[in-house]
Amino acid sequence: MPSTQERAGAAGTEPRILTEDRQSVRLITLNRPERRNVLDLPARADLLAALRAAEHEARAVVLTGAGGFFCAGGDIRAMTADPSEAARRLDVLAALAGQLVHSSVPVVAAVEGGAYGAGLSLVSAATYVVSGATARFEASFGRIGLAPDTGLTWTLPRRIGHARARRMLLLLDAYDADQAHAAGLVDEVVDDGQALPRAIQVAKRLAELSAPMVAATSALLAQGHSTVAEAAAAEGRAQVTLLQSSESQALRARFLDRSARRR
Repeated sequence: MPSTQERAGAAGTEPRILTEDRQSVRLITLNRPERRNVLDLPARADLLAALRAAEHEARAVVLTGAGGFFCAGGDIRAMTADPSEAARRLDVLAALAGQLVHSSVPVVAAVEGGAYGAGLSLVSAATYVVSGATARFEASFGRIGLAPDTGLTWTLPRRIGHARARRMLLLLDAYDADQAHAAGLVDEVVDDGQALPRAIQVAKRLAELSAPMVAATSALLAQGHSTVAEAAAAEGRAQVTLLQSSESQALRARFLDRSARRR
């Protein structure tokens, strides 16, 4: 049986974040289904802690939402104009963005229902995204007079290009699942109710691959070099390190052995 862990909410409430191990894959579930999994400050902190723990305890992560909805964004009821409190809330979101983008383990998002506001930011920062057929994606910050957060102005253009990102962020264009797939925001579209099973399949496949290779490739993709020379130099540094790793040496030996047997 898979082990199950829960990050507790306030006393007498359901945990805001659920975690469960599926062999080498850590399933992290946003667990406020009655509010479409909006992220208040405690939920943000618990999610950040769960992601940080998974980086050391799993080979891949699946991030999803309870109750058939991924995440409706920040908790508007908990928002405040107090500068210090607002800064504290946003600092956690910034840390979440950094954790997702720079994680050494891949994060696969399983999206049902929709991803709005900060939920869209989580999706945009994920390594791989599987969407249910009727899910919708919207940068809804502007509808309440707010700018994007959680690193979305960096992650979204890298996924869908600057022109599409401007339309989503400024004109509040919403995407259905097929449009999100065509734009590059979503990697796969599956039947409703199948996003989580498919995301777990993808995560298990990633977990089977060389962990140093996955971490190095993810890091290279996240660095955002401005020239091909910078990218090639970073690739070279990563490759030199990987060539020295015991895992790469073992995989190369296995490859050469199979090639020799086929002759």
